[in-house]
Amino acid sequence: MKYKVGQEWNYKTRKGEENSTLKILKIEEYPKIGKVIHISIGGLKVINPDSKEGIAEEFSHIPITEKALDESVTELKNEKIKVPKNIEGYSYWKKEFDQKQAGVFSISVSEIVNSMEEEIITGNGIIE
Repeated sequence: MKYKVGQEWNYKTRKGEENSTLKILKIEEYPKIGKVIHISIGGLKVINPDSKEGIAEEFSHIPITEKALDESVTELKNEKIKVPKNIEGYSYWKKEFDQKQAGVFSISVSEIVNSMEEEIITGNGIIE
Protein backbone atom coordinates (compact mmCIF):
# COMPACT_ATOMS: atom_id res chain seq x y z
CA MET A 1 0.00 0.00 0.00
CA LYS A 2 1.25 3.44 -0.96
CA TYR A 3 0.00 5.26 2.15
CA LYS A 4 0.96 4.56 5.75
CA VAL A 5 0.05 6.25 9.01
CA GLY A 6 2.75 8.74 9.93
CA GLN A 7 3.72 9.80 6.41
CA GLU A 8 3.96 13.45 5.43
CA TRP A 9 3.32 14.33 1.78
CA ASN A 10 3.73 17.33 -0.47
CA TYR A 11 0.67 17.93 -2.61
CA LYS A 12 -0.67 20.19 -5.36
CA THR A 13 -1.29 23.25 -3.20
CA ARG A 14 -3.12 26.48 -3.74
CA LYS A 15 -1.05 29.46 -4.87
CA GLY A 16 0.77 30.99 -1.90
CA GLU A 17 0.66 27.76 0.13
CA GLU A 18 3.52 25.94 -1.59
CA ASN A 19 5.03 24.93 1.78
CA SER A 20 1.79 23.29 2.92
CA THR A 21 1.94 19.54 3.56
CA LEU A 22 -0.49 16.84 4.58
CA LYS A 23 -0.03 14.09 7.15
CA ILE A 24 -1.59 10.63 7.17
CA LEU A 25 -3.26 10.16 10.58
CA LYS A 26 -5.40 7.06 10.16
CA ILE A 27 -6.47 4.64 7.42
CA GLU A 28 -9.76 2.75 7.48
CA GLU A 29 -11.56 0.44 5.08
CA TYR A 30 -15.29 0.70 4.47
CA PRO A 31 -17.20 -1.80 2.29
CA LYS A 32 -19.08 0.78 0.19
CA ILE A 33 -16.36 3.43 -0.03
CA GLY A 34 -13.07 1.58 0.12
CA LYS A 35 -10.13 3.15 1.88
CA VAL A 36 -10.76 6.33 3.83
CA ILE A 37 -7.56 8.14 4.63
CA HIS A 38 -7.71 10.63 7.47
CA ILE A 39 -5.30 13.51 7.01
CA SER A 40 -4.36 16.81 8.56
CA ILE A 41 -3.19 19.73 6.44
CA GLY A 42 -0.68 22.26 7.73
CA GLY A 43 0.98 25.37 6.37
CA LEU A 44 -2.28 26.88 5.14
CA LYS A 45 -3.30 30.51 4.74
CA VAL A 46 -7.06 30.12 4.97
CA ILE A 47 -9.05 33.27 5.65
CA ASN A 48 -10.75 32.91 9.03
CA PRO A 49 -12.38 36.02 10.51
CA ASP A 50 -12.85 34.22 13.84
CA SER A 51 -9.12 33.61 14.26
CA LYS A 52 -6.95 36.09 16.19
CA GLU A 53 -4.56 36.36 13.22
CA GLY A 54 -7.37 36.30 10.66
CA ILE A 55 -6.15 33.06 9.10
CA ALA A 56 -6.26 29.35 9.83
CA GLU A 57 -2.97 27.53 9.31
CA GLU A 58 -4.18 23.97 9.80
CA PHE A 59 -7.10 21.62 9.33
CA SER A 60 -6.70 18.88 11.91
CA HIS A 61 -8.96 16.22 10.37
CA ILE A 62 -10.02 15.63 6.79
CA PRO A 63 -11.42 12.25 5.63
CA ILE A 64 -10.57 11.68 1.96
CA THR A 65 -10.80 8.84 -0.54
CA GLU A 66 -7.63 7.13 -1.68
CA LYS A 67 -8.35 8.11 -5.30
CA ALA A 68 -8.67 11.81 -4.42
CA LEU A 69 -5.47 11.63 -2.39
CA ASP A 70 -3.68 9.91 -5.29
CA GLU A 71 -4.67 12.82 -7.52
CA SER A 72 -3.37 15.37 -5.00
CA VAL A 73 -0.01 14.17 -3.65
CA THR A 74 3.23 14.94 -5.46
CA GLU A 75 6.02 13.40 -3.36
CA LEU A 76 6.66 11.83 0.00
CA LYS A 77 8.33 14.36 2.29
CA ASN A 78 8.76 12.27 5.48
CA GLU A 79 8.28 8.55 5.92
CA LYS A 80 7.55 8.70 9.66
CA ILE A 81 6.32 11.63 11.71
CA LYS A 82 4.66 11.62 15.10
CA VAL A 83 0.88 11.21 14.92
CA PRO A 84 -1.41 12.21 17.80
CA LYS A 85 -3.20 9.37 19.61
CA ASN A 86 -6.46 11.28 19.56
CA ILE A 87 -7.20 12.90 16.22
CA GLU A 88 -9.03 16.16 16.80
CA GLY A 89 -12.41 15.99 15.06
CA TYR A 90 -12.26 12.26 14.24
CA SER A 91 -14.67 11.00 16.93
CA TYR A 92 -17.26 13.64 15.95
CA TRP A 93 -16.89 12.72 12.26
CA LYS A 94 -17.11 8.99 13.02
CA LYS A 95 -20.32 9.41 15.02
CA GLU A 96 -21.88 11.51 12.26
CA PHE A 97 -20.58 9.16 9.55
CA ASP A 98 -22.09 6.11 11.27
CA GLN A 99 -25.43 7.95 11.36
CA LYS A 100 -25.06 8.81 7.65
CA GLN A 101 -24.78 12.52 8.50
CA ALA A 102 -21.16 12.98 7.34
CA GLY A 103 -19.20 11.80 4.36
CA VAL A 104 -15.76 11.53 2.85
CA PHE A 105 -14.16 14.02 0.47
CA SER A 106 -13.62 12.76 -3.07
CA ILE A 107 -12.15 15.99 -4.49
CA SER A 108 -8.53 17.16 -4.51
CA VAL A 109 -6.92 18.48 -1.35
CA SER A 110 -6.64 22.01 -2.77
CA GLU A 111 -10.36 21.91 -3.67
CA ILE A 112 -11.12 20.78 -0.10
CA VAL A 113 -9.15 23.74 1.27
CA ASN A 114 -11.02 26.13 -1.07
CA SER A 115 -14.37 24.63 -0.07
CA MET A 116 -13.65 24.81 3.65
CA GLU A 117 -12.39 28.38 3.36
CA GLU A 118 -15.64 29.34 1.62
CA GLU A 119 -17.64 27.69 4.42
CA ILE A 120 -15.66 29.59 7.06
CA ILE A 121 -16.13 32.93 5.30
CA THR A 122 -19.84 32.50 4.56
CA GLY A 123 -20.69 30.71 7.80
CA ASN A 124 -22.38 27.86 5.89
CA GLY A 125 -20.38 25.16 7.63
CA ILE A 126 -18.97 24.38 11.03
CA ILE A 127 -15.20 24.21 11.13
CA GLU A 128 -13.64 23.37 14.46
